[in-house]
This record gives sequence, structure tokens and C-alpha cells, in this order.
Amino acid sequence: MDQLLAIRVFVGAVESGSLAAAGRQLGLSPAMAGRHLRALEDHLNVRLLQRSTRQLSVTEAGQRYVERCKPILAELDDASREVADRNQPLRGTLRVSAPVTFGHRHLGSTVSRYLAAHPGMRVELSLTDRHVDLLAAGIDVAIRIGELFDENLTVRRLASCHMVACAAPGYLQEHGVPATPSELSRHACLAFKGALSTGDWTFIGPDGERHAGITDARLQADNMDMLRATAITGGGIVYGPDFALADALSDGSLVRVLENYRTTVLPVHAVFPTARYIPRMVRDFVDRLAAELNGESTFLACPTSDL
Repeated sequence: MDQLLAIRVFVGAVESGSLAAAGRQLGLSPAMAGRHLRALEDHLNVRLLQRSTRQLSVTEAGQRYVERCKPILAELDDASREVADRNQPLRGTLRVSAPVTFGHRHLGSTVSRYLAAHPGMRVELSLTDRHVDLLAAGIDVAIRIGELFDENLTVRRLASCHMVACAAPGYLQEHGVPATPSELSRHACLAFKGALSTGDWTFIGPDGERHAGITDARLQADNMDMLRATAITGGGIVYGPDFALADALSDGSLVRVLENYRTTVLPVHAVFPTARYIPRMVRDFVDRLAAELNGESTFLACPTSDL
């Protein structure tokens, strides 16, 4: 008896509800599939399936056996794919999803190097700040910023980013520089309308006390680049991730406010829609991005936070 093939017949029959269907998936006739199942039951000395001409049901012993066998078969399949994957040049299409501003500013060089290293690969990059169902959209890897709560995703932490409050020098000259988070209520505040609520401008004072900077915003938008542009032209104080604001802070277009207060630190993750084997084309891309981001906040020198 080919025990591995017999186990595949049994698991396939349970999953499809048909012994004939399991045989077709494995290139076996219904009669041959039945012989493999009977041989497995004889080997185990237990009935795994109750079957008639119209119905197939799993016995209690069969249910316990299939629950143990399925992850073993999955691991064997993953091992086979990994070995085959390692010996072949990468070919195919890598589908990546990322937030708009992060993608604009930090994925171009990684994508370019990835394509240069793998001439047989194509990349489809979808930039959106909306939550994407990875399985439904056929996404291989997504970049997500902030805490994750989906236990079905496999996660790799790539870096950290800090939230920053800043404004144009001209705006601050005209309206004054806020000395405490409570003074933000007297300013035009520009807030990202997304995962964080507009009232979640969190600041930690020198004494460790937590302060909520605003309860409302003059402008809300679902695109960080738009908020950045509005702030640069004097529209108000913007609160956003350092990767979106670092260049404007570096060239003086924006200046930080409330520098004596610490702000929220958000993780930057690569997430995958499966906990099983991650294909080499995905792992290579994520490894390159992780090396570029260097595992920590490389966007802007900010005080650390213990949030």
C-alpha cells in the first residue's frame, strides 16, 4: 500500500464529500480510490468512512484522523514547493498592496531592484488607504501600518514610524506656536481620515501624562499627501506619520510643534494571507524592503515612545 497516496484519497474524500471526486483529483479511477481507502482502513484496523451508493459520512475515528493528517499533507506540499521553488528562476506576477503615501515614497526603489534581479517577474502594485481583503483581491503581500488584529494573517514587522505634528513657518508666524496639546483647539488642524480617528492626536508629556490634542479637525482627508500639501501652503497643523512628512521637515517647508511631547509609534508590517509556505518570490521582495527600511524608524529622527 502507498500509505501517503491512501491518506490523500481519504482526506480528499472528506473534503469533497465524494470518493470518486477524490480519485479524479489524484488521477485515480473510483475503483482504485476505493481500494486505497480500504487498504488504509485495514492498515489502521478502523473504519474511517461510512459509505453507501448515495452518501459518505466520516466516523468519529475518521474525523480525528483527518484533522491530524491535513496539516501533515500541507507541510509536505509546502516542503515540495519550497525545494522546487529554490531551484528555479523566479517567474510570475507578484501582487502587492500598500498605503498610498508609503508606496509613493518607499516602494519604488525596492520594486526597481526586485525587477532587475528577476527578469522573469512582473509586479502589480495597488496603492490604496482602504482595507483590502488579501484573499479576495489575490494579493500576495500587503504593507500595513498600525496594530494588526487579524489572526488569520502571517505578519513580519519591517520598521516603525512616529506620528509628528507640524506646520508651515508662515502659518506659525501668523497664528502662533502651540505650547501644549490643549492649545491645538485654537488652531486649524488637518487630520487623516483613516485607521486613526481624527481625535486620536495622542501626546505624552514629560511627566508621562497622556494628552489628546484635538477633538475635531478643520480638514479631514483620506490621503496624507493632500494633507501635507495643505499644511505646506499654510492651511494648518498636520499630524501624520514621519515617512509622509520627513522630506518637508528636512527642507524647512514644515517645522515640528510640541517637540517636548512624545507621540505614538506605529509598526510597519508586511502581511501575508496564509500561515503556510510563503513563495520565494514574496519572501525575496519582503527581504529587500526590510533591508531598505533597516528594521527601525529610518524616516525621521524622533523621540522614542513607550506607547
